[in-house]
Amino acid sequence: MLYVTEPAGAESKQPRPAIVFFHGGGWVGGEPGQFNSHSQYFASRGVVCFQVQYRLLDRKSKTPPVDCVQDAKSAMRWIRARSEQFGIDPNRIASAGGSAGGHLAAFVGCVDGGDAATDDLPVSAKSQAMLLFNPVYDNGPGGWGTARVGDRYREFSPAHNLSKDDPPSIVFLGSEDRLIPVATAEKFRDDSLAVEVDSELHVYQGQGHGFFNVRNDDGLWYHKTVIEADRFLNKLGWIDGPPTLQKP
Repeated sequence: MLYVTEPAGAESKQPRPAIVFFHGGGWVGGEPGQFNSHSQYFASRGVVCFQVQYRLLDRKSKTPPVDCVQDAKSAMRWIRARSEQFGIDPNRIASAGGSAGGHLAAFVGCVDGGDAATDDLPVSAKSQAMLLFNPVYDNGPGGWGTARVGDRYREFSPAHNLSKDDPPSIVFLGSEDRLIPVATAEKFRDDSLAVEVDSELHVYQGQGHGFFNVRNDDGLWYHKTVIEADRFLNKLGWIDGPPTLQKP
């Protein structure tokens, strides 16, 4: 299921950029409403926003996230195939997400394969930019999720699939995140730059996992991270002018 937030007012004469959000929850929980505020803000900046409800895994199982990554790719293809209907530019679709949703957002940008058998494969599932909020994007040995992916980590781990054709990324991480060491995020950034893919890393001192959610600290970290995400999209030429988000 997809939830759409569109810019208010008259339809744009030019195709708009889009952001596809994937919620967190360890592949076993969570819901799309996590990114309601993000969607409303970026819609105010002229971006069509989608939130994806993907299939969740059984908490008691050790099943790898096959269903999750298939649904993420299917959602990207479904949206791109209907870009004219939604008035979006099929070449400016960003993926975004937090935690396990950040994994999915990075997966559609970096990893080949993982496609559903029913997908229309000629339609690309690849995003053109990635907004990653404490993403669990290293699923290799010692990384997050290895209990599920095991020796199959190269099928699922964005950090192990970086290549020159991947989209630029911006990553937000708390220095005290217990799931994602800062060194992991630094390596992802450095490995991206090594293959000539632009990647920004913003580390927020003293913050833990999920710090960016709008409800935390009266919205302070939501504000800071969204402002940086806005600037990132502006740098790409997707949105115009300075950020308009008001301080909490």
